[in-house]
Amino acid sequence: MINQVTLVGRLTKDPDLRYTPDGKAVSNITLAVNRHYKNASGEIEADFVHCILWGKTAENTTNYCKKGAVLGVTGRIQTRNYDNQEGKRVYVTEVVAEGVRFLSSKPTPQSASTSQQPQTVPTTPPPQREELPFV
Repeated sequence: MINQVTLVGRLTKDPDLRYTPDGKAVSNITLAVNRHYKNASGEIEADFVHCILWGKTAENTTNYCKKGAVLGVTGRIQTRNYDNQEGKRVYVTEVVAEGVRFLSSKPTPQSASTSQQPQTVPTTPPPQREELPFV
């Protein structure tokens, strides 16, 4: 049997890091993953997929990623159920992450500032073929 998932999406909020009573790090995140088609209104819809991260993966994701960051998540689908306060059975489907890749560029102190104007970088023409030392 195969149970493998690969997702690329944006964090819907900052990850929250918690620890189990025996000291294991755990974080729950939600990824917004765009669908590959438009609805009747011409808009692209998204699915919001709940993921569970454990150990160093949970700690690193919490330390280095914020709301809106693009993540690649590989893992497996897990289903569970519980009875809520009204006694009704609730079913939950989520992804247990086995690997996470940070796909957003790391923010720099300059890009974090909202008042900065974009800087223009002067361009130079590419070198001519005879100027390249390795040709």
